[in-house]
Amino acid sequence: MEKGLPGGRYEPLTGEDMGRIHGCALRVLEEVGVKVELPEARDIFRAGGAKIEPDSDLVKLPPAMVEKHLAQAPSQVILYGRDTHNDLYLEGKTVYMGTGGAAIHVIDLDSGLSRSSSLRDVAHMAKVVERMENIHFYVIPCTAQDVPPEKQSINEFYAALSNTGKNVMGAARTVQDVRDVIDMASMICGGREQLAARPFISFVTSWMVSPLTFEPDVTAILMEVVGQGIPVALSAAPIAGATAPVTMAGVLTQLHAEEMAGVVFTQILNPGAPVLYGGIPGMADMTDLSYRAGGVEFGLMNAAISQLATYIDVPNYCSAGITEARIPGLQAIYEKTFSICQCALAGSNYVHHAAGVLESMLTLGYGQLVIDNEIIGMAMKMVRGMEVDADTLAFDIIKQVGPGGNYLSARHTLKHFRDEYLEPMLLPRSLRTETETLQDNQPMQILNFARQTAREIIEGPASDLIAPEIEKRIREKYLIELDDGLLTH
Repeated sequence: MEKGLPGGRYEPLTGEDMGRIHGCALRVLEEVGVKVELPEARDIFRAGGAKIEPDSDLVKLPPAMVEKHLAQAPSQVILYGRDTHNDLYLEGKTVYMGTGGAAIHVIDLDSGLSRSSSLRDVAHMAKVVERMENIHFYVIPCTAQDVPPEKQSINEFYAALSNTGKNVMGAARTVQDVRDVIDMASMICGGREQLAARPFISFVTSWMVSPLTFEPDVTAILMEVVGQGIPVALSAAPIAGATAPVTMAGVLTQLHAEEMAGVVFTQILNPGAPVLYGGIPGMADMTDLSYRAGGVEFGLMNAAISQLATYIDVPNYCSAGITEARIPGLQAIYEKTFSICQCALAGSNYVHHAAGVLESMLTLGYGQLVIDNEIIGMAMKMVRGMEVDADTLAFDIIKQVGPGGNYLSARHTLKHFRDEYLEPMLLPRSLRTETETLQDNQPMQILNFARQTAREIIEGPASDLIAPEIEKRIREKYLIELDDGLLTH
């Protein structure tokens, strides 16, 4: 399916609902405020017109100030790929879906058992995503636990960029990590000016600790990214009943206030900086306080986030495709399908976690990436909808065939049958044989086929996305942990 199709057919919030949430969120910023412990960040807010009491870290934002700086944020953010085919135009209600998370476990392709995630997985997952046409971008989805923490960011970005030409988004653990990753990306594309013209990397910063608190270290990282002009997603993830009100409207109100505070902060720092409104509303299971992402309300709230971002004309980053299921199977498929379809139909711009994640983001599955590629393709078909024009209404062919005829040999059928209906790659549509039992049927067949597809991609030819002489310079400068041949085998 095409990427970047316009959604918007599903609207969980009415226009009046959005106005009430927006108005209440403005009251939160003006009367409650946000806690900002980093002095340099408070100085930025002060310069932008915020109200800060002496010897206080509580920052209050008047509505007029908020509206002024929101207007400076770009309504379109382009996340570039290494070539134009992979460019993402985030604006309005265009829809793109991809990976996400910071998983610490991976379901091993050979044993089928869960194990710790590694740098090899970052590389191999990127290689699979490169071949999945319905996975539009690569958010580094797991942590390279076999690499020292101080070297994880540069190694993870390198492993990703070596294996996919799609836009790569990841987290930086320190300010120096930001500088190193940008330097490496500049080396790959020929210089800082070339990177500035077509930034094929982007960052996500979880700068907000709900409720309403700027985390000092990550805020410093955010300031560096924004100062360098690289696109950044402002990730805030309040949990209903724990770090946000238990009602969905309350979660959205607090989250909208948090996101507006983040957008305002970036625009004071660097007017016109490319930022994504990154709300990820979640909920807790009130029986044990575990994260509950498989419920239908998760998709409902994340779909609403795209509406609130559109309300202030800022591209959005949200979440779908999360499941509590520990392994690929029926639970994973139906929980993922609900939220993926909800966010796609709502017109969410950048939907991460949509591919590969299991066990509430703790685990990744190679086969699940392939399965989710198909789910996303079906969701994008729903976004595309039906084309209704003189040709597709088919009056002339209906008249030509007439009562009692058939359309099998008609030119109109030959013209349209391939692009009008989506052909599944994983789900067989053949008739059941007389000897086939329910136990023989689909779930394990689908999973085995998906895992085999992933294995064939990983064992296939290596990419040439980084020139050998540049690769050598990067390895020498940053002591990359990937050994020779790792990307291929």
